[in-house]
Amino acid sequence: MKIYTKKDLENKKINDVFYSVIEFEALSGVEKIINDVKKDKDKALIQYSKTFNDGDFQSSNDFLVSENEIDEAYKNTKKEVIEAIKISHKNVLEFSKKQFECIKNFETQINNSVLGHRIVPLNRVLCYVPGGNYPLPSSAIMTVTPAKVAGVKEVYLTSPKIRPQTIVAAHIAGADKIYKLGGAQGISAFAYGTESILQADKIVGPGNKYVTFAKKYVYGTCDIDFLAGPSEVLIIADSTANPELISADMLAQSEHDMDARSYLITTSRDLAEKVQKSAEAQLKDLKTREIASHSFEKSVCIIVDNIDEAVEISNKRAPEHLELMFSGADEIKEKFTNYGSLFIGGNCAEVFGDYCSGTNHVLPTNMAARYTGGLSVFDFIKILTWQNIDKETALNLAKTASELAEAEGLFAHKLASDLRKG
Repeated sequence: MKIYTKKDLENKKINDVFYSVIEFEALSGVEKIINDVKKDKDKALIQYSKTFNDGDFQSSNDFLVSENEIDEAYKNTKKEVIEAIKISHKNVLEFSKKQFECIKNFETQINNSVLGHRIVPLNRVLCYVPGGNYPLPSSAIMTVTPAKVAGVKEVYLTSPKIRPQTIVAAHIAGADKIYKLGGAQGISAFAYGTESILQADKIVGPGNKYVTFAKKYVYGTCDIDFLAGPSEVLIIADSTANPELISADMLAQSEHDMDARSYLITTSRDLAEKVQKSAEAQLKDLKTREIASHSFEKSVCIIVDNIDEAVEISNKRAPEHLELMFSGADEIKEKFTNYGSLFIGGNCAEVFGDYCSGTNHVLPTNMAARYTGGLSVFDFIKILTWQNIDKETALNLAKTASELAEAEGLFAHKLASDLRKG
């Protein structure tokens, strides 16, 4: 972990390290994969799945996880893990239901026109769950659950080299179909449809850079949640914070992959040095120390004079996860406006949000928290407006509409309005 002062941030090189943003540029071969699947459909899916060792499918019938495979997945998953999945799902389900209660159909009257909106769920969505270094049953819970609460008619989940615990989590969360596809080829299949796979209206969920670029490429053909880069956490702490908790939370983020990042902003250099020593000690016995140590070495700590400076830096960085470990944090939490999810106090481990507290862990990274929040029930609905206008009200509106249409030079618009004048 490199330690700098806020003054050092004026140096462009350090500024680039701390505020670096990943550009999701075209990746060699990905566009070809997408277009091959778009053209050759199931045949291309079978071929690319073999090429990337994502599945040795003999036919398109093998794409779908069968009922027998679901039964086997339960048998091959420890009872303690199944119970943990159920608890996690229960908490995420309860939070999602409370979120959904915030959204209401309504109608109102403006100048005698009756206007309103109604909430309509999407018809079909695809939840993508990575299947790389680690099985991620938690991502199955986080993506499928809010979609089901929102009332999506068909919720599909796919994951390459899918693990038993992921199948169990998808089943408990209520996925209507579970697939074994992944990578750019899997994204393409559900974006455009194949002989055996129906086109999705939206694709959500985390993935590697190839999945992310594929999502960017197909956006417009279907919707996506957002483009997610490597995972990240930013912790703001003062001298009252526990350095062991901070280092553990930073390492938890670092072990995701080589590109994961953890940041610390603190008013105490002494704390920063203790966090460094604590991390070195914790890494010695960590099974994932190769990845975690690589990422942690690239972590950054900024020493600031006061918490207000920390707030300013945090809002500019817009981190995926933001932890507040300083005295009086709860009183000023509203000053933080750009983050994916907020964790207040030393007891509030970021990993609780990853797994089971109830909020969603599919969150904006790469400074996307400047303009969006995390995945939620709101991502699985459409808000459709409507209006009902009587003849008398139409006479009044036509005067205004005709004037504006003529001012814009759109004379068919003006005609359509004039004809309502009677």
